[in-house]
Amino acid sequence: MRLSLLLLLLSINLGIAQQEYEASDEFPFGRPHPEAPEEVKDFHPMIGISDCKSKLRKPDGSWNETLDMVWKFRYILNGRGVQDETWIADGKSAGSIRQYIADSSKWYVHYYSSNFPTTALPAWEGEKTEGQIILYKEQKAPNGMEGKYRITFYDLNDESFKWKGEWVDMAEKIVYPTWNIECRKRQ
Repeated sequence: MRLSLLLLLLSINLGIAQQEYEASDEFPFGRPHPEAPEEVKDFHPMIGISDCKSKLRKPDGSWNETLDMVWKFRYILNGRGVQDETWIADGKSAGSIRQYIADSSKWYVHYYSSNFPTTALPAWEGEKTEGQIILYKEQKAPNGMEGKYRITFYDLNDESFKWKGEWVDMAEKIVYPTWNIECRKRQ
């Protein structure tokens, strides 16, 4: 009986200790684990809730109207990863799970969307360099040309940040912007 009680208390304490960097009343968006790679803080300026303006290019090359968007970032995996979620005024939503893998010195970002349910999440990879987080995923252009989709987080600070999505050729000499987002921190 005593051994059972001791094991129960030990398991409860271990469960609490394992989750101390998750979201809580004191830290509603979690916090980075001190033993995580330092790069887990690359997304720190975005942690919280931001009100954003999203503008997406149409297939004919013109731009859609700007839409309001809410973007929420938080630490997950007990402070060893970052998750984001978006809600756009047109009813669409999406999110990503972001993990930094020290062995490759890169971020791996797994994307999911209400528009494109899938059995396997597409992944972008990249790193923070010169104050920007740049991520890539191979993607052909509509005409079949080999290239990549490049995502860039830039102008990062505690009050705001910007994001852009661009198709680029393999040499990154051709750049075709497809999506722009500007965000201001709410919380």
